[in-house]
Amino acid sequence: MRAVAFNKPQPIDADTALIDIDLPMPQATGHDLLVEIRAVSVNPVDTKVRASAAVEGGQYRVLGYDAAGVVKAVGSEVTLFKPGDEVFYAGAVNRQGTNAEYHLVDERIVGRKPASLSFEEAAALPLTAITAYEAMFHRMKVQDPVPGAANAVLIIGGAGGVGSIAIQLARRLTDLTIIATGSRPETKAWISELGAHHVIDHSQPLAPQVEALGIGSPAFVFSTTQTEMHVADVLELIAPQGRFSLIDDPKEPMDLRPFKRKSLSIHWEMMFARPVWQTADMMEQHKLLNHVADMVDAGDIRTTLNETYGVINAANLKRAHSMIESGRTKGKIVLSGF
Repeated sequence: MRAVAFNKPQPIDADTALIDIDLPMPQATGHDLLVEIRAVSVNPVDTKVRASAAVEGGQYRVLGYDAAGVVKAVGSEVTLFKPGDEVFYAGAVNRQGTNAEYHLVDERIVGRKPASLSFEEAAALPLTAITAYEAMFHRMKVQDPVPGAANAVLIIGGAGGVGSIAIQLARRLTDLTIIATGSRPETKAWISELGAHHVIDHSQPLAPQVEALGIGSPAFVFSTTQTEMHVADVLELIAPQGRFSLIDDPKEPMDLRPFKRKSLSIHWEMMFARPVWQTADMMEQHKLLNHVADMVDAGDIRTTLNETYGVINAANLKRAHSMIESGRTKGKIVLSGF
């Protein structure tokens, strides 16, 4: 089968940063589904793994996590799906990825593809939807109010893949006032279209802008990018006993001691934790993806697909990685077919 892989970490402008290869057809066993890949999307984790992960000599690492496709075969322990089912999912970082014609994935982290979406539109959603859903509802528990705080959430990086779905989930599933950040006219417009009540500029100090809204100190802050640049503002603007969630990896070690003064809780979200560690509740990802599919088909939330880059091959994936690394994406980049 055709696949796109790498065999040593390199900058994306290196000729062999990603290469087209052929691999044997995988076989489904246990809880695994064998999925024929129809479309994939690209996330920051793809670029981070490509740039840093070691690969054993003579071996190839296939990247790609988001996917939408059709189940072709199932393992002996599979109960949730059958051949012919259309699915979408985000995979696991410790297994071979979805940038291949066929892919193995544990059924417990797979959801039914929204019937109202194309494979390309569906492939834009899983990783970011799982990340946003887990961060807000499973980690920060935004459904549980913080006494005395404004019933509001600040989403830092509102136009990115995670921010784009977080805004929609918060708007549809909570009564929170949603404040989201953007810096360019087109990203600010995108954030407003997705349902944010207020848009502020993350290229400027955040605390004064939140104060100027006159709603009080938000109970929740969800940081999706460049956390190290905004920590001081977060500490100033968040309510005492508030909850702070982040998903990125600050470039400098983050001093947690200042969070003590307000008794703030910190919730680091890693959506791969459940499948990597085979947690007792990993089925929660299957459930939440089906919930997302239901909301999409009901017209409550929409795909965050922004651009399609053509077929799945090394050249197009290199272009997508370059765009992700530029930090100027809006929504998601998708590739489809071989």
